[in-house]
Amino acid sequence: MKGFKKFLLRGNVVELAVAVVIGAAFTNVINAFVKGVINPIVGLFGAKDLASYSSCLKGPCELGANGEVASGILILWGSVLSAVLQFLITAAVVYFCLILPMTRYTANRKTLEEVQAEAEVKEVTLLTEIRDALVSQAR
Repeated sequence: MKGFKKFLLRGNVVELAVAVVIGAAFTNVINAFVKGVINPIVGLFGAKDLASYSSCLKGPCELGANGEVASGILILWGSVLSAVLQFLITAAVVYFCLILPMTRYTANRKTLEEVQAEAEVKEVTLLTEIRDALVSQAR
């Protein structure tokens, strides 16, 4: 059981768990936050959604009947900005909710282990002194 606990508290296992959490659990929360909070704030500046921000390169962009760009080069930089914001928010949540508490727990655990090791060394030293005193009295 002690080996299993040590395995679970190793850095690699924790990092893997964090990666799974980032990819699965927080994705919907972050997407909802961006759609419900960030996009309306962006909407104050004239667009309903970050994805609607774009720029046209190489002449005027003309949309065809099916919605595809018929001429010009359309750069959809708003969707990239939205993805970057989602990533940064997800990383911040994971860092402050998972990484910091785990780091503090690990630091406290190491401190406790150091105190226990120091106590064992003192105990061995004290027992050695008692032994030496008894040997010197026996002579």
